[in-house]
Amino acid sequence: MATTRGVQTSIRTARRIWKNLSREDLKRLRAIAAEHNFSVDAGDLIYLNGGWYATHTGLIGLARRNRCAGIHVRPVSNFCDPSIQRWAFEATVYKNKTCRGFVGYGDADPLNISSLVHGAEMRVAETRAVNRALRKAYGIGICSVEEIGAFAERPQPSEESKKLPPQNTNGSAHTGGAKVRDRLCQLIRQHELDPNLVKAYAIDFCGVKSLRDATREQVENFVTHLADWAQKDRNALLCQLNSYPNLREGVA
Repeated sequence: MATTRGVQTSIRTARRIWKNLSREDLKRLRAIAAEHNFSVDAGDLIYLNGGWYATHTGLIGLARRNRCAGIHVRPVSNFCDPSIQRWAFEATVYKNKTCRGFVGYGDADPLNISSLVHGAEMRVAETRAVNRALRKAYGIGICSVEEIGAFAERPQPSEESKKLPPQNTNGSAHTGGAKVRDRLCQLIRQHELDPNLVKAYAIDFCGVKSLRDATREQVENFVTHLADWAQKDRNALLCQLNSYPNLREGVA
């Protein structure tokens, strides 16, 4: 059970992040945070489309606090087809050494995940399986955000985020403007994002092996998208970024 101080901290943070929470939303948050010792500050919970969702981070933290004995994950070969990026996994959570295991399944293909994570279907399927098994093992009634198509469509850019600085024909920026790279670096600093994860996301978003292979238009579209999402829901963006491996190098 969470401490009263911890629950109150989560409520204050939630009010700051999501401005229009109702009394019922806060009441639900209080119950979830208290029962499972989830923290909004730690990214254990996220509010989307009028409901609370657990995150992979929150579920793994819950397992660690309860001294989970182990998690075994394996692909379900009969339901996997790498040629069309279709993957299915089975995860088994062992709460202790004598536990017979709680089993959960997760699948992913280009049709049931967000376009934002196309190319990462195998990782999504594995995460979904682990999350479902953990929810079964520890009695988590709410769904995890990774299990749903929460980001099935890219958010439409706001008018403000569309206003990228214009470029001269010789490639230099107008006075008072900034190059696309500078704009990206500014967004990373402004929203305190991990530049390595942003780079991994940009490569996936542009559908290239390296950012050097991306066209200027692709990079501009990514920067516009990143700016809009960071402004609308930074917490959801962080959840997306954390699904990528850290490239251990700066933005190129």
